[in-house]
Amino acid sequence: MRKQIYTSRNLWNQIIIWLPLFLVPMMYAPHGVSSLQNGVLPYIVPLSMVIVGYLNYFVLSPLLLKGHKKEFWTLNTLLILVLSIAQYEWLCYTGSERYIMTFPYQMLSAGKEISPHVAFILRNFFNLSVCAGVATSVLMAQRLSKAEEEKRAAETAMTKAELINLRQQVNPHFLLNTMNNIYALTAFDTEKAQKAIIDLSKMLRHILYDYQQPYVNLKEEAEFLQNYVELMMIRIPDNVEITRECNIPDSCRILVAPMIFISLLENAFKHGISPGHRNFIHISLEADSKRVVFSIQNSNYPRGEAERNRHGIGLKQVERRLELAYPGKYKWEKEIDSKRNIYSSKIIIYDTKLHNH
Repeated sequence: MRKQIYTSRNLWNQIIIWLPLFLVPMMYAPHGVSSLQNGVLPYIVPLSMVIVGYLNYFVLSPLLLKGHKKEFWTLNTLLILVLSIAQYEWLCYTGSERYIMTFPYQMLSAGKEISPHVAFILRNFFNLSVCAGVATSVLMAQRLSKAEEEKRAAETAMTKAELINLRQQVNPHFLLNTMNNIYALTAFDTEKAQKAIIDLSKMLRHILYDYQQPYVNLKEEAEFLQNYVELMMIRIPDNVEITRECNIPDSCRILVAPMIFISLLENAFKHGISPGHRNFIHISLEADSKRVVFSIQNSNYPRGEAERNRHGIGLKQVERRLELAYPGKYKWEKEIDSKRNIYSSKIIIYDTKLHNH
């Protein structure tokens, strides 16, 4: 359907361009010539332009685009010269020399007046050259536009493929950490381990069904984060203070990239808890018509450099996913207060309308 619309629109554009060229000469056709001449003469110039235009568009200009410059210029020069002389010979053949002799040219070259016959041929050569140039320019512009569209389509496809690949990497990374936690829990509290498995099943349901979509409802994502926190609270010691704040309007229909915030929570539970210290994790998620803000602040007890590098995959994926899903529409603020051992991270997504209705 789209191709048919494009073809129809292109056809009408060509009709609009060529129709005036056939109508205007008829209004200024010379008087006093035979009916045959009156019927054919007005169409000589526009017909020549049509021939030059379409031959350049379909045959000669593609040669130029393929790098055959010599053939392009040679064939074009011969074509335009032959048609210019043919127009002149036709007028002479039909007895319309008076039209040439009254042609309004008084051209001077080095002080000498140019013959009306030569002036007529030169005028036609110039007009047909302009027509050839326009046809070539149109084809080159179309090819350039098509190349840009193909480039954008390729970049979009590559971006989607990379985003899907990153999302698929989140699953094993997240599940590995969660299963390790449950495994550790089974050693000392079977009942809590069973509850943890139930919480994990809820999260897996989100991963298996909702996570396959490019965007999910923000409320569903908030519920997923809540289940994760509940799962982590089963195994954390009593010296950890956890606060949660969620301000999402009841009528919220905002969509976000799935599991875009989970790595920040994992990082907080991994590096924000240390035996013998005061530990805290403060979580906040809020949204309005302009932005979505997820912020987390936690006590910070970083591990060794090797351990930190080995477990930094999740945060790197978050940054890359944000760049792919929300290019130029997000801000990620990170701050480390080494004096108070506090780590703060805040993701602000300004794209609440582009992917939402």
